[in-house]
Amino acid sequence: MQLSPLPILLALAASTPLRAQVDAAVDPLAPAPSSAVPLEEIRRFAEVFRTVQEGYVDPIDDRTLMQSAVRALLADLDPHSAYLPATSASALAEEVQGMYDGVGVEVEVRPDRSLKVIGAIEGGPAHKAGLRTGDVIVAIDGRPAGSLREPDPSRALRGTAGTSVRLSLLRPGEALPRDVVLVRQSIALSSVSGRLLEPGYGYLRIGYFEGDTADELKRQLAALQVASGGPLSGLVLDLRNNPGGLLTTAIEVADLFLEGGPIVSTRGRTATSNVLYRAAAGDALQGAPIAVLLDVGTASSAEVVAGALRDQRRALLLGARSFGKGSVQTVVDLGNGDALKLTTARYYTPSGRSIQATGILPDVTLPGTAIRGLREQDLPTHLSGDAEVPDGYATGVIVEGESAVAEALRRVKQAAAARQATARRATSAG
Repeated sequence: MQLSPLPILLALAASTPLRAQVDAAVDPLAPAPSSAVPLEEIRRFAEVFRTVQEGYVDPIDDRTLMQSAVRALLADLDPHSAYLPATSASALAEEVQGMYDGVGVEVEVRPDRSLKVIGAIEGGPAHKAGLRTGDVIVAIDGRPAGSLREPDPSRALRGTAGTSVRLSLLRPGEALPRDVVLVRQSIALSSVSGRLLEPGYGYLRIGYFEGDTADELKRQLAALQVASGGPLSGLVLDLRNNPGGLLTTAIEVADLFLEGGPIVSTRGRTATSNVLYRAAAGDALQGAPIAVLLDVGTASSAEVVAGALRDQRRALLLGARSFGKGSVQTVVDLGNGDALKLTTARYYTPSGRSIQATGILPDVTLPGTAIRGLREQDLPTHLSGDAEVPDGYATGVIVEGESAVAEALRRVKQAAAARQATARRATSAG
């Protein structure tokens, strides 16, 4: 079996070269001890399979029935483990390459097979139509999402550029669904955008973590420095509504701003799941202060970056508690085009803290819109967290708008002024 990286969800991509240092034993998905399946259980499965095959009201071919069995095997593990038929596996490969045809929305399949919006890609049809985190797609082209026969109902959002699709949405706080018609387009995934907030102070937004995000971030940072006429005095890094992506890319991004020390560690049952990633020397900002914006839409790889910069005291975090997805998925090629996406590890911030089902609390809380059911711990069958606090179906907070950027800039300028004053005192004393 062959391992391959998974976009959007936090995934191991061991073949990706990293500037960061890695401490790990290599043994891809080595079988756990005592992995033999009891003969009695095999017989029971075969009996159920044969009974359904022979007696179900409508004929079912063996492949369809076996795929259903495999999906059921994974269904109760956790929300992020899944069987991916060839169409879904190929869609993930397209996203890794940075281009696909669709409406530009990241979704989570809920137990009733409706689709919860995790984030809309900036500039895409869904973003332009106003779809936002927390919206639930209950019908596609007039058919309830739960009635679609595809293993992955989100595939119905894909299609040839120029074709249209009608979505029925339930928005938290609204009693009736709203309908929107979107025209599919070719989505070119550009994960980083930036601008100069004022001379010496830059703004970078990472929408998600794909294969070339770190390189794109370097290019944007260089452009900001040119526009500013020299090194930046401070940076606002916006990770709001960032659903995550490749773990290796998140490590590369965090490494850009660190001089050394741990970035993240992963811990699981196999040797390859137990890895410690360390930063190499070289801070792209040369110690200039950073403010990171986050909210309940900040998940997985985005939480890796926020946790690393905060634990290393490299950045101030502003906004609201993050999503709390602290698990790692490995994608296994099954050889026939299908794939298995399996949760294989939890990840830990440099301080050794797991944020699974707890999230990261900001240093400075900013106002936002509170909506229920947006957190990892609200998902059925989620992995339990080390410090998880059962608080029911509580609220997550979406922090939107430029006022958050303005507050982050104010904090960065304060830190930059204090840094300059310290440098002047040191020069005077010398």
